[in-house]
Amino acid sequence: MGGAVSAGEDNDELIDNLKEAQYIRTELVEQAFRAIDRADYYLEEFKDNAYKDLAWKHGNIHLSAPCIYSEVMEALDLQPGLSFLNLGSGTGYLSSMVGLILGPFGVNHGVELHSDVIEYAKQKLDFFIKTSDSFDKFEFCEPSFVTGNCLEISPDCTQYDRVYCGAGVQKEHEDYMKNLLKVGGILVMPLEEKLTKITRTGPSAWETKKILAVSFAPLIQPNHADSGKSKLVHLPPVAVRSLQDLARIAIRGTIKKIIHQEAMSKAGNGLKNPPRFKRRRVRRRRMETIVFLDKEVFASHISNPSDDNNNSEDIEEERPEEEETKPSELKPDPPVNFLREKRFTLQPHQGDTTWSLQKTEEPQHTAAEQ
Repeated sequence: MGGAVSAGEDNDELIDNLKEAQYIRTELVEQAFRAIDRADYYLEEFKDNAYKDLAWKHGNIHLSAPCIYSEVMEALDLQPGLSFLNLGSGTGYLSSMVGLILGPFGVNHGVELHSDVIEYAKQKLDFFIKTSDSFDKFEFCEPSFVTGNCLEISPDCTQYDRVYCGAGVQKEHEDYMKNLLKVGGILVMPLEEKLTKITRTGPSAWETKKILAVSFAPLIQPNHADSGKSKLVHLPPVAVRSLQDLARIAIRGTIKKIIHQEAMSKAGNGLKNPPRFKRRRVRRRRMETIVFLDKEVFASHISNPSDDNNNSEDIEEERPEEEETKPSELKPDPPVNFLREKRFTLQPHQGDTTWSLQKTEEPQHTAAEQ
């Protein structure tokens, strides 16, 4: 799957191409895609293909094409504070982008069949938290991953606001997937070769929308040949945040707001005034006709009844006028020695014998005194 948009030189150019092709349509989704570099989730030897609109698979590690992830993110209609379940969470790339939108009060869970992929996802998540500037710019809902088959989730698990399945779902498992949703929730999954959006409008009411044709590997069926019993997958409990967590989130948010305000203030002080526009009158002359005929040259003016009697016309056009800068403005001000200025402002108080640094006139001596 993929190949819907041109490859980019870097992550931002890939996102630009996805926006231009209308795969990314909302600001929240765009911010999430720009905040996480897709190449960080590739093995080093395959990073040259990271910004192509193509799926990538190496062993059990798999990434869908960027255009597919874009459609999924848009269809999920993510909002801060929602709960999200990713079935077949893989590298954690999608779960991390979702976490940037859910914020600190969301729930972000993933189920992955292969334990080696779980370890890979945890390494990439740790790398993102420790090295990415985006982690400091967003309130992040950190994903939690568990190992198991997503078709064996414990029936007493909580329901979610948003669910995505990254493998092809057969018709026989459609109801199983629907039951993972809360009322009002959205499920996005490949169902019978179509990326499908299902909204739960009531306890037994659903709305279904086909988004686009896709080709996904099918879900792996549970294997009970060894023990004959299913291994239920128990998802992490949805715990109430501690007072310490709430305080940390509040302090972190306040610090971020102060830093942002200071940065905006500095940027505002450094902004130059936008160029002004002035109207300039341009005189445009009409062209005369020149005819070459048998080595002779004839020049004539072809008149038009609608033309004015003048041979030229005046038009107005707007040209940017850069503000004139005085030479003094181009030179930086010399550094100010505040200590020195403070000393020179010292004045002796009335009746005080302390010294003053102000210049005093020397007494003039008359000839008689000399």
